[in-house]
Amino acid sequence: MARHARKRRPGATASTPPRPGALPHGREATRAGAGRDDAAGDDAAGREDTARRDDTAGRHDVAAGGDSPRAAMARGYARGRERDEAARAALVPLAPGERPWPIVVSAVLAALIAVANVVLLLAGWEVDGKRPIASGLVFAAVMLAAAVGMWRLRYWAVLGWQVLLGVTFIGALLSLLRAENLKGFVLSVVVLAITGPLFYLLIRQMARIQMPKRKVSSGR
Repeated sequence: MARHARKRRPGATASTPPRPGALPHGREATRAGAGRDDAAGDDAAGREDTARRDDTAGRHDVAAGGDSPRAAMARGYARGRERDEAARAALVPLAPGERPWPIVVSAVLAALIAVANVVLLLAGWEVDGKRPIASGLVFAAVMLAAAVGMWRLRYWAVLGWQVLLGVTFIGALLSLLRAENLKGFVLSVVVLAITGPLFYLLIRQMARIQMPKRKVSSGR
């Protein structure tokens, strides 16, 4: 006898038979999620490989001394040290009794300034209607001490004279910019022409003063 078909409940839908080779619904979702995880892992691994290659290439560039700011700064420092060492090697210590001509000129100029200040005070020189006797005598004494110290090759005397030359140079430069007549212009130019070169020449002599004195070998 033929089997009787089972009766369906009212409102129920007919079930579709599964396709040949198809997986159940839960297993299909699991396999799809696993596929997405594998793809994300592959992308992350690719990004890590790219970053590793870029980092390695950057290290090779730095090691090769490329145009990085740090490498350029290191090369600049090295060149500066080489120039300083060459300049120090070219310095010759002062021989006993030796007085370089820039120091002699500076000592004579300081002595002349001291004498000129005293002469002006004795002649009744006034500044803004007043006679600067105390300040004039103090300045004359300072210039006389500087002259004696430079003649004896004292470093402190040359250093103080250098400071005075620098201040005078700046003052003359400002006066030149504000000169209103020919007399002021010429005076500023003369002061600049004396103080500027003398300041530059004394830098080397100050370094020689600090060096150990040379010993005079007595020939037998």
